[in-house]
Amino acid sequence: MGKGLFDLEKHFAFYGAYHSNPTNVLIHMLFVWPIFYTSLVLLQFTPLLLHLPLRLGGELALNLNFAFVFAFIYALFYVFMDKKAGSLAALLCMLCWLASDALAARLGFSLAWKVVLAAQLFCWTGQFIGHGVFEKRAPALLDNLTQAFLMAPFFVLLEVLQNFFGYEPYPGFHASVHAKIEADRKEWEASKAKKTS
Repeated sequence: MGKGLFDLEKHFAFYGAYHSNPTNVLIHMLFVWPIFYTSLVLLQFTPLLLHLPLRLGGELALNLNFAFVFAFIYALFYVFMDKKAGSLAALLCMLCWLASDALAARLGFSLAWKVVLAAQLFCWTGQFIGHGVFEKRAPALLDNLTQAFLMAPFFVLLEVLQNFFGYEPYPGFHASVHAKIEADRKEWEASKAKKTS
């Protein structure tokens, strides 16, 4: 149960308050990680920060750029949030980094940016439809941009782990989060009713 920046319960409750409709949740499960991945593809074309040669029976090298820094910060943050699920999320972040490096090298910048743009437009459109049509509430990024961008991939993974495997970071986590989400949604509905009356 971390506090402050790493308070998983508080962050997950904030995210959950904007994602309670099952269709919207499913849309996010499908589109959040592709947004993360395609962002990394574009970041693969940033300047090289560090070149690490690896001599394992051949000439291999790790070329570290902003794509690596981006993925590594996300990975580290998730591990601090929750050791078990965070480690899985960190692994996914680093796998996305490796896969994005391979795709960027294969496509080259002139094609990669077009593929990334198309994928991002498709995924973001899906998410805005999820919020506008199904959730009927503006996305979290309009209220807390940093938290929405940083937390979304981890929370989507947590939702999958909870829904399909019954994962709970610690006993009572989901009950506490649910109570916070209900309180937030009641407050939001009351403020919405005030505006319309």
